[in-house]
Amino acid sequence: MTTQDQTPQGNPVVPDESLVATSDNQWRRVHVISPLVRGWIALIAIAFFAGQDLFESLLSGDGLPNLSDGGGRLPWTIAAIAGIVVLVALGFFLSWYFTRYQVTAEHVKVNSGILFRQNRQARLDRVQAIDVVQPFLARVFGLAELKFEVADAGESAVRLAFLKLSDAQRLRATILARAAGVSIDPDNPDDIQEAPEREVLALTPGRVIAAALLSGTTIFLILGVAVVVVLAVLLEQAAPLAVIIPLGLGVAGGYWSSIKNGSNFRAAISPDGIRVRYGLLDTRTQTVPPGRIQAVGITQSPLWRIKGWYRMTVNVAGYGISASGDAQARATLLPVGTRQDVLQILALVLPDPGTDEPLEVFTAGMEGKDSRAGFLSTPRRARWIGPLEWRRNGFAVTRTALLIRSGFFWRNLAVVPHERTQSLALHQGPVYRRFRVADLLLHTTPGPVSPRIQQVDEDTAWRLFHEQGIRAAEARRRSLPEQWMRPVEVADATLMPPAPSYDQATRLDDQSEEQGEMPVDEEGTPRNDER
Repeated sequence: MTTQDQTPQGNPVVPDESLVATSDNQWRRVHVISPLVRGWIALIAIAFFAGQDLFESLLSGDGLPNLSDGGGRLPWTIAAIAGIVVLVALGFFLSWYFTRYQVTAEHVKVNSGILFRQNRQARLDRVQAIDVVQPFLARVFGLAELKFEVADAGESAVRLAFLKLSDAQRLRATILARAAGVSIDPDNPDDIQEAPEREVLALTPGRVIAAALLSGTTIFLILGVAVVVVLAVLLEQAAPLAVIIPLGLGVAGGYWSSIKNGSNFRAAISPDGIRVRYGLLDTRTQTVPPGRIQAVGITQSPLWRIKGWYRMTVNVAGYGISASGDAQARATLLPVGTRQDVLQILALVLPDPGTDEPLEVFTAGMEGKDSRAGFLSTPRRARWIGPLEWRRNGFAVTRTALLIRSGFFWRNLAVVPHERTQSLALHQGPVYRRFRVADLLLHTTPGPVSPRIQQVDEDTAWRLFHEQGIRAAEARRRSLPEQWMRPVEVADATLMPPAPSYDQATRLDDQSEEQGEMPVDEEGTPRNDER
């Protein structure tokens, strides 16, 4: 007979063999050495401050302090350090003891906190992405952290740190299976195998290093050194040259971040969605279920044109728009790749490109100019607003997505599936009115991709403003369900509400000449919200 431990709330803790709770009052704890993995930096800091005086004494030739000297500070210092270590260890232990989690058929729940309790939960059908993260020390102990991203979360809704790597992988497979709507055997809820995958892309170390050296960081370094040297010559002083040291440190940090996040990169496809693996010291495995990517951005820096390389980023609900290196890495779908690599990954995100000539259309979006391959660019009369990029600005509409092209030095292409368009906004200032052009913004989930059609003809912008709302509403009717592997019954077409016509959508009263917005309501019908 197996006994069950009790949590501080009196609820039993599930034995280690089971990952899924069989009742609402059964909970689990993370691995017992998780506090050490999380708090090793604090222990090193204590050791540093404790041994600083002793190290300086040895360097100065004073030798070790005499322990027999009753007036010495060493015994008291040792006692104080020991007390601090005990308090820190006790805090880590209590943090582990009061942290528990539960996986049910509908939710992932985590309760934590000693004095201030925190209860967090995520609905499985709202899970946007699942990450398995292994910091360096966690890899030594064979542990991993599990992160669940949900919509509208500024940070991870649920974080389980740390679990055995095998348990983290099993738990990820279980949660993804439940989120997909796969039928689970109630007698064996843990008997779920990880979905098979097919690797589609792997980056070589040489390409990752070369991409870092040819990135925008190098351009920043060249411009920074040139400015410093010019100032030193003009001022006839060497003081400005001191700026080169912090400049070099910043550039080195940028190179290290690019190499670290691009190392060992692998991309694969499975029934669970797109899987991405990367990392040098800290490794991460991300799984984004089908239909969770809100927008895709494809960029090319000036020096990357030499090799024909591109970078792909995505907007995923829950990832947010943080500028930290970790957040940027999580939002990167492809650190560096050729045009063929980009098209291959894009085919995973958008299986149906919605055009009979996808190669020509997407190539024109990444490299083209003017109104070709279905793109509409800035009219020639407005070339004085953007003399360099006016030929690059443009958009194209396919049956499944809206493509937005921009940038002269840094080429950009944003791809937004129609069903992911949340609202639209027209911007037209006095200068734009003079040249009869406008900007059209597409509002999606926050992230590194900001879709904005720049300097398009005003009549074309208004027509797209109305039509895109209708396309978004219709695309949402045909989109995959939240549980993408659950069988869906086809409804009677005669019972479905008809899509709004163009005439209905264009009956908007008192529209502003400078700015307008057409959000779409929950049923997919365009709303007339005056701004």
